[in-house]
Amino acid sequence: MQAQMLAPAAVLVLWTLIMLAWVAATRLPAMAKMGTNLKSAPPGGRGVNLDGVLPDSIQWKSHNYTHLVEQPTLFYATVVILTIMGAGALDVTLAWAYVAIRIVHSLWQAVVNTLPVRFSLFLLATACLLVLAIRAVMATLLNDPSVIAS
Repeated sequence: MQAQMLAPAAVLVLWTLIMLAWVAATRLPAMAKMGTNLKSAPPGGRGVNLDGVLPDSIQWKSHNYTHLVEQPTLFYATVVILTIMGAGALDVTLAWAYVAIRIVHSLWQAVVNTLPVRFSLFLLATACLLVLAIRAVMATLLNDPSVIAS
């Protein structure tokens, strides 16, 4: 069951890199159209400095990429814990649900970006992660029966 548990995490890593490529593919031409390029950017510039400069629809992809390197780090740690402790079918199902919802969330944020739907998707993914995290805690704390007897 280890490979099945790790597969969703690997897919989310790949999806995150796809989003990074999408950021570059939309942001760099938009910057060039404005007459800005990486060589002329001021020292210490960051992507958030382009908020309000580039069109919002261009920046949405960047915002989503940032989101994919925030909460999913908890997902990766949880997946590793459950893999080490012995993931079950429910864990694998929840991990795939989390990844599928995060991909839909990415596409929604990058293309449509209406907040009610985006927030609902975020809540659904977070619910999957919460159950996974609880199961990881249970797997680690309850793995030693002497902990319960003490």
